[in-house]
Amino acid sequence: MLEGKCLCGAVHWTFSGEPDGATACNCTACRRYGVLWAYDYEGFGIKVSGVTKAFARGSALEFHFCPTCGCMAFWRGKRLEDNGRRRIAVNLRLAEPDTVAQIPIDHFDGLVTFDDLPRDGRCVADYWF
Repeated sequence: MLEGKCLCGAVHWTFSGEPDGATACNCTACRRYGVLWAYDYEGFGIKVSGVTKAFARGSALEFHFCPTCGCMAFWRGKRLEDNGRRRIAVNLRLAEPDTVAQIPIDHFDGLVTFDDLPRDGRCVADYWF
């Protein structure tokens, strides 16, 4: 299990298991936030705790951050999916570096094509160090 918390410790998340990748997205929001996302479903693979403030991005997503220290903690879908679950992604940059260092980076072009791009062999540690 992976864990992450904001700078002040008020917002916390857990990710069951290990994600198969960490998504680096270049959309107008993610590139500004500087996040690396790991995806699952709220209350299933991912659990969050603490009080957050949300910024709604269009009709699909809410970005949640700590109102005290400002750390971007996660995004969650505004609607349930067909399976009755809500998609959520946590910011792996809130985890301790050694726990996520070897997770491969997945690139997503959220700015132009909305396509997954091929892996280039880099992992989270390559982005941090």
